Amino acid sequence: MNMVKSFRVSDLQTLLASMGRSKSGLKHDLVGRALRLVQTEYSPELLKNVRQLYESRFPKASGWLAARRPEGVPVAYSSLSSSPTGTQGTDYLNGIPKLSSTPAAEVKLASLPFYQTLETLLPPTELIAQNSEKLQDSQCIFELTQSQADQVRNSTELRPGMKAIQVVLRICYTDSIGVQEDQYPPNIAVKVNQSYCHVPGYYPSNKPGVEPRRPCRPVNITPWLHLSTATNRATVTWGNFGKRYSVAVYLVRVFTSAELFSQLKHCSVESAERCRERIQDKLRFDPENEIATTGLRVSLICPLVKMRIGVPCRVLTCAHLQCFDAIYFLQMNEKKPTWTCPVCDKQAPFELLTIDGLASEILKETHEDIEEIEYLTDGSWRAIRDEKERERERSNTPDYPVVDICVPEANGHSPAHSSTSQTGKSGAGSTAGGTGGGVVVDLTLDSEEEGGGARGDSDDTEDSQDSPAPKRGRYDYDKDLVTAY
Repeated sequence: MNMVKSFRVSDLQTLLASMGRSKSGLKHDLVGRALRLVQTEYSPELLKNVRQLYESRFPKASGWLAARRPEGVPVAYSSLSSSPTGTQGTDYLNGIPKLSSTPAAEVKLASLPFYQTLETLLPPTELIAQNSEKLQDSQCIFELTQSQADQVRNSTELRPGMKAIQVVLRICYTDSIGVQEDQYPPNIAVKVNQSYCHVPGYYPSNKPGVEPRRPCRPVNITPWLHLSTATNRATVTWGNFGKRYSVAVYLVRVFTSAELFSQLKHCSVESAERCRERIQDKLRFDPENEIATTGLRVSLICPLVKMRIGVPCRVLTCAHLQCFDAIYFLQMNEKKPTWTCPVCDKQAPFELLTIDGLASEILKETHEDIEEIEYLTDGSWRAIRDEKERERERSNTPDYPVVDICVPEANGHSPAHSSTSQTGKSGAGSTAGGTGGGVVVDLTLDSEEEGGGARGDSDDTEDSQDSPAPKRGRYDYDKDLVTAY
């Protein structure tokens, strides 16, 4: 893996292309892809390609590389030897070089934000292959003291079946260099006191060509333990494919995302004044730069959930000023621990998270409709309104009221037959119009029916029986209406 990290872009592309992987992307993408390839596919062909690329760049490195290797670190490929007369013959086990029997050096596991280690029940111990089979079974034996058993038994439940104090099993690579992250071996299975434990499965990938990834987190073995001073036996089934693994057992306290947020809110808040100084430093005029930046726009929408940010949070090592919602970020990492910045995709460990005090003030002062602001060179800010709203303000077109043309009083005009209805038909008009001063005219009646409106009920009945009904026009209203302004 150290050899892969020393490769140039051209070397990384050659290695990935030889193994049938994509060679597009920036250098850190290629390095990450190559490291994952080394971790998941440990084959003689891959080791040969890595060796040839490394020797092509460092021709004299193969002679002294083995001498510099720390004790306990496995040989990456057995063809390299500290002796210049070393032979190329290699003893392979099912196509995989045999592992050295040198005892493992001290392994340090990385600390996890959601787990606080209370006591070590079993220090990191290497899983040793007992035979030449690919599937191996390694047994671990540990005991709980009475106080530890009472501590687990009397702890509160975070949710049904999950206690706040747990006994967890962690597995990582056997490597004394640096701090090791949790890493499962292939074909892993954990059995405690003759009962199988739940091990997290693979995450399905929505992107084409991307292999599903498995979350390597501590395995909770608390429900299968003897909560007494009796001996507990844990059996780990793992795939022996050329890599060395170590297993450890810890008594831990599990935190929820709400508890982590409470810690973040009390311990890591950047003041508004410090945020303004950061903005001024970023927007300060540089005489050597031909382009001067006078403002920097920042969105108030969280890139994770596409909603307005509630608690603005940033990573101290990130160069951008864009924030994301701290609560949603912690909740998502509680379910799927990635700890990457949703803005720039860089590492975002919990220890480097901070709440932006200036952005918190801006969110309180602005209306919920404001989705974007702009930081200015003096550290101040202004709200960025919607383009449609700004165009509406630029145009000074007055707003006219909506007029209902069905109401005669609304436009100052009377219907077309209002004069006809008023002459000699005042009785019918007053009856139809009610007590108001205006006259209501039924526009659906023809002129003949309107003219006979003053006759008695008996005349109307006789006419309707003797004469056929008047023909209606194409429309149900009179054509000679006045224009409504």
